[in-house]
Amino acid sequence: MITIKKISKSFDDIKIIDEISAVFDKGKTNLIIGQSGSGKTVLMKCLLGLLDIDNGEILYDGKKFDKDNISTISNLRKQIGMVFQGSALFDSMTVLENIIFPLRMFSDNSDSEMITRAREVIKRVDLKDVDNKFPSEISGGMKKRVAIARAIVLNPKYLFCDEPNSGLDPKTAIIIDKLIQEITVEYNITTVVNTHDMNSVMEIGDKIIFLVDGKKIWEGTNHEILNTDDKMINDFVYSSELFKKVKLTQQKSKDLS
Repeated sequence: MITIKKISKSFDDIKIIDEISAVFDKGKTNLIIGQSGSGKTVLMKCLLGLLDIDNGEILYDGKKFDKDNISTISNLRKQIGMVFQGSALFDSMTVLENIIFPLRMFSDNSDSEMITRAREVIKRVDLKDVDNKFPSEISGGMKKRVAIARAIVLNPKYLFCDEPNSGLDPKTAIIIDKLIQEITVEYNITTVVNTHDMNSVMEIGDKIIFLVDGKKIWEGTNHEILNTDDKMINDFVYSSELFKKVKLTQQKSKDLS
């Protein structure tokens, strides 16, 4: 579980994150949603310690996140997995080498142990015959699977995903969403996902916080978001014609009942 208490972040006196408080639950996919410029990416960077917060607190399982404590940071880094936007695989490394990379950085395992572990997570994300292929030789969806495998190879307690569906077709995006959710539940991970993909919100939004201009204005689940009367939420969720039709259908069902 990750808890944030009234955290703020400014750049040049412009407040990007404004006293946000939230709890990201273990074993759930916790989504941060909002339009571009709402503060989603800055919030995630603050959670990861890539940006210093101006005030407030960040707690990982009740322990305060202290960037000045080298030992604490080093141990925490080993417990965090990250799926980057665009996958961020090393082009010069094979799939197997990409997945082994965190093990080389943070474990004392032997080469054979690292290979065994890497192949375990390759199997878990349902990849076959890709060990010796390079990222340029596999599809976008497969790259995302490799990125997820690399993120979980150290058995992390916390998983961060930044726009995991970017660049994917709708069908593949749903598959990746489901994979992230399955792994979250299976390994009881605290998963935080940055997204503006409404399909992701509907499919895997166990818990959702909605940001507008750096402020948290709504919190709930994927079921609750469909029924809220909050105008800002509705303008965001039902900005596409498809979701407007979903809303209209729901409203008609309510009227009939």
